[in-house]
Amino acid sequence: MEKALAALRNGKFVLLYDFDDREKETDFAIRSDSVTFEHIRQMRKDGGGLICTAVHPTAAKRLGLPFASDALRAIAVAEREGDIPYDRKNHSSFSLWVNHRNTFTGVTDRDRAMTVNAIAGQVQQAMNGGEVNFHEAFRTPGHMALLRAADGLLDVRRGQTELSVAMADMAGITPAITICEMLDDVSGYALSKADAKKYAKKHGLEFVEGPEVLEAWEQQKSSRE
Repeated sequence: MEKALAALRNGKFVLLYDFDDREKETDFAIRSDSVTFEHIRQMRKDGGGLICTAVHPTAAKRLGLPFASDALRAIAVAEREGDIPYDRKNHSSFSLWVNHRNTFTGVTDRDRAMTVNAIAGQVQQAMNGGEVNFHEAFRTPGHMALLRAADGLLDVRRGQTELSVAMADMAGITPAITICEMLDDVSGYALSKADAKKYAKKHGLEFVEGPEVLEAWEQQKSSRE
């Protein structure tokens, strides 16, 4: 965990696996204020899943980010209780999909990197009690999915969103983390844990699992009490 937290602080990718009894997926995870277009390219080509940015719940509230399920309930397409087989007690963490207003199409690697960096700046301002102008800086719909972490983080929900934001909290960095699932070109499913570990070794990346993050989180809580 210490090596993984140090990698996050240094703006490097960490490979983050959740739990064997949950999604069983490994995500690329990187602090959003360090994302370059090369990072977006690597996630797009080597990960292949959805590139998202997870945001701390305190910042999400200050920035006025809703849960997508709440925003869409009025048109009857929002998820219902029990819709998510791996997380029946909670709704998903999806919020808005945005582009920074200075992007062109919003989907290119450079455009997405610009959007991610700007999101991190807004989160930092929100966490520090500074002035925020999220709705002036971004437009929706866009190409960067925002994820709103649950209040209480891992005490409430144990998805990749909460795991990554909890790691940011423990690393002492701006709690905005950009993540992307690693998919398997052969099977059509998520990349196996074993293959994700091989990728980590080949590319010199730290690989960390949900139980390790949870244990470190619990230890930090105990030390604060």
